[in-house]
Amino acid sequence: MAEDLQTLKLSREGAVVFAAISAPPMNLLGPELVRDLVSLIQAVESDATVKVLVFKSADPDYFIPHVDVTRIKAYREEAAKLTGEASIALLFHHLSASRIVSIAQIEGRVRGAGSEFVLGCDMRFAARGSAIFSQMEAAFGVIPGGGAAQHLARLMGRSRALEVLLSAQDCDADLAERYGWVNRALPADEIDGFVSTLAHRIAGFPVSGLATIKERVNAIALAPAEEFRRDSDLFGQGVQKPEAQALIRTAIARGYQDRQAELALGPLLDGLDAG
Repeated sequence: MAEDLQTLKLSREGAVVFAAISAPPMNLLGPELVRDLVSLIQAVESDATVKVLVFKSADPDYFIPHVDVTRIKAYREEAAKLTGEASIALLFHHLSASRIVSIAQIEGRVRGAGSEFVLGCDMRFAARGSAIFSQMEAAFGVIPGGGAAQHLARLMGRSRALEVLLSAQDCDADLAERYGWVNRALPADEIDGFVSTLAHRIAGFPVSGLATIKERVNAIALAPAEEFRRDSDLFGQGVQKPEAQALIRTAIARGYQDRQAELALGPLLDGLDAG
């Protein structure tokens, strides 16, 4: 099992590994978290006795709110240590294609690349009353770079995916369930037991069957790596443009990447181009 992880707290129960994200102050997806995700994925893939990987959050308010926009180059370089390419989109695609069955237990806010990370997991379960979802990249004039367009169009259909991607609005667990963003929305006091029971049930089945089922479902429903690469490139190009950088600076001045301010992100993003 991976050791010396600074941003993930691990526990193991038989063939199931639980990873709680703990990257204060608000679980931003920065180079340290990407580095630890790479190390964890490499470790579980190399251990034939691990079948299921469950991601949770140690922070009740934030699962992963989005990337650290001040360290994009650094976290991309960490992702390259798994895929050979500086792209979190391809890191997430790798997780989707892995033999490991991955489950996201979502409590707290999951926006931007945080949403794209859980979309890269095989299953997603959201806690009512705490889970909040958003793809807010349109507010900065860029496309989501981690695969959201690929996943959401397939899960939701064209119109709902466009609503989510173009509006940059928050939605709660029940709406996420209705739209297909998550498998189920569950009461907060039931989600832990449900996910644990499901993970152990899956882990009780032969690994060969699990891997083959994933492979065949992916052949139908998972976009090719080239499409994730294209979105990643478009994001990388777009976020470097002066217009996007100006919008990011305005957002940061309003409290973007501040733990308290991002509890309600929608109003903070309104009218960024107006200063």
